[in-house]
Amino acid sequence: MKTLDTKLTKIRGGKYTPKDFIIADAKDGDMGFGRAAPGPRRDGSSKMKTKAEYLAAMSEMTKSGLVDIMLMSASSCEALSAKGFFTKSKVTPAIRLNDTTDIWSQRGSSYKETESYPFRTARAEKVKKLADLGLYSVTFSNDVEADLYSLEEYGKFREECATAKVRHFLEIFNPAMDIGLKGADLGTYINDCIVRSLGGVLSNEHPLFLKMQYNGAAAMEELASYDPTRLIVGILGGARGTTRDTFELASQCEKHGGRVALFGRKINFAEAPLELVRLMRAVIEGNMKSADAVKAYHDHMAKHKLVPDRDLKTDNEITDPVLK
Repeated sequence: MKTLDTKLTKIRGGKYTPKDFIIADAKDGDMGFGRAAPGPRRDGSSKMKTKAEYLAAMSEMTKSGLVDIMLMSASSCEALSAKGFFTKSKVTPAIRLNDTTDIWSQRGSSYKETESYPFRTARAEKVKKLADLGLYSVTFSNDVEADLYSLEEYGKFREECATAKVRHFLEIFNPAMDIGLKGADLGTYINDCIVRSLGGVLSNEHPLFLKMQYNGAAAMEELASYDPTRLIVGILGGARGTTRDTFELASQCEKHGGRVALFGRKINFAEAPLELVRLMRAVIEGNMKSADAVKAYHDHMAKHKLVPDRDLKTDNEITDPVLK
């Protein structure tokens, strides 16, 4: 059995412990960032990594067994599945099943300056042979026409998944544009949107869990405590930030009721991705403080002659305001 299914069973059964915290490596960046998704090389040049290197990073993380989910684009999942990477692995492959306009992040683009428009490239019935789990994202804009359109499209998607027998989890982004709400008001608005939107959804179409921005301890506790064995809350990683930001975000999420972390750039742009995830688990499970984990991470880099992007002091700072 995949570790994801084992952990979800424990969470739903009210038997959760920090060892059951779910971690996903989100390497679906080509659906948003395009060519820049694999990230820059670490050889001192200005060149970007290739798709082959991006796939190699996915396969390495999958083989490590440190994560529970490997989230990919359909094309990446097809490439790795052809080599049998998930056949005997306990890691669950997942595919991004929509690419709304607010994730379009091509260099020089301005798509995030307008409301999010629903759009799908992949289709559940086409990718089922590769993975039975997909991601669907919705961004609420506090605009009745835009939000109604997004929810109607989400309803069509759920019907498609039910027919294809594909499971999904739901990603809720904070709007990139100004919708007249900030801080705590934005967090409570997002919470209300989620609960209201899923209140009429039966269990056979309900998302397995959520992926959303961390809007602070109060907002996380409010949503996570609402229906903890059915509405399982997870967080997205957002910008890379410092290594301390990464460990703090995962730790605070778990402490305040979150049960899933889905990190993309925080893992992909790390100097030592596997060690980062290993230490993340140690922090979540209470075996190490986040500041001590940053020190251990830098010790690992020194031992393996890896050049850190920041010195220890800078990397041990919390820079994300929502974590302070």
